[in-house]
Amino acid sequence: MKVQPVGIIGTGKYVPERILTNQELEQMVETNDEWIVTRTGIKERRMAAAAEATSDLAFEASKKAIEAAGLTAKDIDLIIVATITPDMFFPSTACLLQDKLGAPQAAAFDLSAACSGFIYGLATATSMISTGLYKHVLVVGAETLSRITDYTDRNTCILFGDGAGAVVLGHVEEGRGFKSFELGADGSGGELLKVGGGGSRMPASAESLSEKQHFIHMAGNDVFKFAVRIMGSAAEEALAKAGISKEEIDLLVPHQANIRIIQSAMNRLRLSEDKAMINLHRYGNMSAASIPVALAEAVEQDRVKKGDCLVFVGFGGGLTWGASVLIW
Repeated sequence: MKVQPVGIIGTGKYVPERILTNQELEQMVETNDEWIVTRTGIKERRMAAAAEATSDLAFEASKKAIEAAGLTAKDIDLIIVATITPDMFFPSTACLLQDKLGAPQAAAFDLSAACSGFIYGLATATSMISTGLYKHVLVVGAETLSRITDYTDRNTCILFGDGAGAVVLGHVEEGRGFKSFELGADGSGGELLKVGGGGSRMPASAESLSEKQHFIHMAGNDVFKFAVRIMGSAAEEALAKAGISKEEIDLLVPHQANIRIIQSAMNRLRLSEDKAMINLHRYGNMSAASIPVALAEAVEQDRVKKGDCLVFVGFGGGLTWGASVLIW
């Protein structure tokens, strides 16, 4: 039986109103705007309001994606939320989102692959639609990283922001849709980027709180070296699987972590700046939300046209990585 192609049929994004600038960070830690921009490319990032949780951000982005797909919440069969900052351990943020959307018919679960989570979610959704298990799947990358960021640690607090991006996947016409996925993990690097406190290994205690184990801890140089290597190689693997050359790429939509990491991937893929969607100067690193927010903005800006070849690529804690090739 011929398998009908699966692709993205709707996109949406939401970022909180509150902007945290580099100038504000200068008042909080020993840093300065020039240092931050030179080393990361980030000028500002968004912060969720006190009453906003990850499911709230996900809800706003999801509404837009479902509307853009020409569907209603009743048409969604499955909800996947990629996040490392769920509202709570359980129930899943996806279940909370299902209720907010009014989609009781949809199955729902969270997916944890850090900044690679959105691509992992796309691969999962595509396989489920391809097998006929579901028809329309909502995949969301949503984070409130400000809740796990230590704003006294100048090495990490400059990097992270809050936001949500969502897409609806469904069947598309022949010749379009996802052509390949490349997913990977290296658990031996788990210590390089983590939140150690709060789980079964280190339950919350006065000691874990005093040691700031509930915040992001990152071995920056090691993660940077890993990212520079894996971003380009993962994209190349996905292209090879799809039988598509670097020259055929119309738009690279990378994880927005650091401008130097993105530029290294662009150089390896021999891409000019106009062929990469870059918005980290406005949002910083939004983990699983980075790629879907960037994609939604590319669509808003008419940078994506029918038949275009898009490459998604990201890396994250785990360590994890993922890449995908999509014909729009």
